[in-house]
This record gives sequence, structure tokens and C-alpha cells, in this order.
Amino acid sequence: MRFGDVVTAVASLVVILVLVDFLLEIVLIPAIGLDWGGYVTGAVSIFLTALIVGYVFARKIWEEAGMEAIAKITVLGAVLMVFYVVNFPALGDWTPAVKEAIQKAHPTSTFSTSQWVTLESMALTQTVAINMVMAIVFGFIGLYVGSMLRRPAKSQK
Repeated sequence: MRFGDVVTAVASLVVILVLVDFLLEIVLIPAIGLDWGGYVTGAVSIFLTALIVGYVFARKIWEEAGMEAIAKITVLGAVLMVFYVVNFPALGDWTPAVKEAIQKAHPTSTFSTSQWVTLESMALTQTVAINMVMAIVFGFIGLYVGSMLRRPAKSQK
């Protein structure tokens, strides 16, 4: 699979992911709640999106080294996920949410400004890691299963 095909597959992943995630958020967040709804929605969205893209790009994936192509798409998709999540601190309530969670976990502790910066950085790193692992695991599984659903038959030669 050429690099251009990988980029096209990842671009398709992003477009489909936004649509699938939006629809699932409408359904799952009210049903599950805000705490776990986002994580469940993210995991299911990544898997379903990768399943669709795996099915659509199955011929391109399996025309050469299939697992290598799946790995390339997964890694590039995970890198894009990292760039998305790294921007979370730009959200207006990121810092207050992190502070609230840390103060709830450590009610008697007081932290200096530099310690808060470190704690916020750790919270961001944790969020990046969780989302990156979900993108790699569910993306790889979804791409593999989707591509296997439409894998070209081996010739009888």
C-alpha cells in the first residue's frame, strides 16, 4: 500500500469518525452518563469507523502485505489522535476540571503553581495515552476485521 493510499485511508477514518462519534454521543452519553459515556463512545466509534474503512480499503490493504498496511494506517491514525488530544488544554474548562479532579483525590494537599503545571501535564499525558491506546487497539482490530470481511479470494493456481 503506497503512502498516498494510507493518507487517503486515514483521512477517510477522520471524516467517518466525526460522523459516527457525533451520532453515538447523542445516544450513549445520555444513556451511560458523562463520566464513562465519552470513553465508551470513543472506543465504539474508533472500532466502527476502522471496520468501515477496513472494508472499503480491503483490496488496497491485501494487495501487498496486509498486516503492514493495517499497521501503517493504525499508526498514522494514532498520531492524528495525539495531535487532536494534545489540544484539549485549549478548551476553556480543561484547567479547572483537572484541578477539581486532583483536589478531589487529594483534599488536604496544597500545590504550588509549578506543581500544578506538572499535574496538568501529567493529566494531559494520561489523556493522550488513553486515547492513543484506544486508537491503536480498536483501530487495528477494526481495520483487520473490516478488511477480512472483503478479503479477495486467493487464486487457485
